[in-house]
Amino acid sequence: MLFLFEDLVLDPGRRELRRGSEDISLEPQVFDLLLHLIQNRDRVVTRDELIASVWQGRIVSESTLASRINAARNAVGDNGQAQRLIKTIQRKGVRFVGAVRERESVSAAAKAGGDTETPAPRHAQDVTFFRTADDVHLAVAASGSGMPVVKAANWLNHIEYDWQSPIWSPLIGLLSDRFRLIRYDERGNGLSDWNVDDLSFDAFVRDLETVVDGFDLKRFALLGISQGASFSIAYAVRHPERVSRLVLCGGYVQGWRRRSSETEIARREALYTLAQHGWGQDNPAFRQVFTSLFIPGGTPEQMQWFNDLQRVSTSPENAVRLFKIFGEIDVSEFLPRISVPTLVLHARGDARVPFEQGLALARSIPGARFVALDSDNHVILSHEPAWHRYIAEITAFLGQANEG
Repeated sequence: MLFLFEDLVLDPGRRELRRGSEDISLEPQVFDLLLHLIQNRDRVVTRDELIASVWQGRIVSESTLASRINAARNAVGDNGQAQRLIKTIQRKGVRFVGAVRERESVSAAAKAGGDTETPAPRHAQDVTFFRTADDVHLAVAASGSGMPVVKAANWLNHIEYDWQSPIWSPLIGLLSDRFRLIRYDERGNGLSDWNVDDLSFDAFVRDLETVVDGFDLKRFALLGISQGASFSIAYAVRHPERVSRLVLCGGYVQGWRRRSSETEIARREALYTLAQHGWGQDNPAFRQVFTSLFIPGGTPEQMQWFNDLQRVSTSPENAVRLFKIFGEIDVSEFLPRISVPTLVLHARGDARVPFEQGLALARSIPGARFVALDSDNHVILSHEPAWHRYIAEITAFLGQANEG
């Protein structure tokens, strides 16, 4: 059984604590203490119980126990003052108070002969930072080998958190098996700088240019999902000589404000208000409205990950700014100018971006191929029937660039 909390994974079978591809070194006693607290997180664990579990009842000083608790806090990014995850209850004991998700390990599932959620990608990812011309630090990740595929950033990305996510890790893993996959967090999101002055369409396109130039990519395939499709379209028009293939999933010609009725605009604006009060918090009203727009067919685990992603991906202030910016996007003037082979995919029941927007993209891009997916999810999930066609179409299309 794996225990997942924040952006960490505790793996008892391998006796590992991981953050993305990074192994966090722990002394054996610290690992055992952390594991015991997490396994018994529904209650306060007494000092005597910890000593019995970790030290098998041997005599242990208060300072030794305190040092191991502090070491466990440091390992998970906590401290004695904040006690965000490991909380001391005066005269009672210690309790792990962080939100924990459990997932069966791959080896356990294999022994049982059953299915489980797709595990984190098998490849290691290398994380680095590039600086833009306006002095914004962008977090960038690369995994796999072969033909480079750049995934343009989309809202609600966090390159470390996505690495473990049951929503994004299946796609990351499959593409990393076949290609050199490059991802990044756009400004205002994830591990990239949050406090930035310029949050605009042009700035997001320049961020993509910064990432491509940072890797010195002469020619590559470009993958754009959701509003990432818009930035990819603009880049492909500006730099057609560098883009071998263009894949657009769940994209749109016009943002919600430009394409919507007055009623729909009012509904979206109400979402702003809800975001200001519910973003990143355990707010049932916001979760029901927001998460269900993206993955209405998600499993409870996937929905919980998506809820947590709100908190770690950006601030409430940035969320509202981004809502407004994406509403004003209009790439209609770019579409007839796209000259690279293009694949457009869109879910028929997408509640976030109407199916008609995907059709409009494909109709306006010369020679584009269109694939309709039988799904209600804005982000296609690995457990649904549409997943297999989604992956087959993308990998086959990208593979043709290698053949060329």
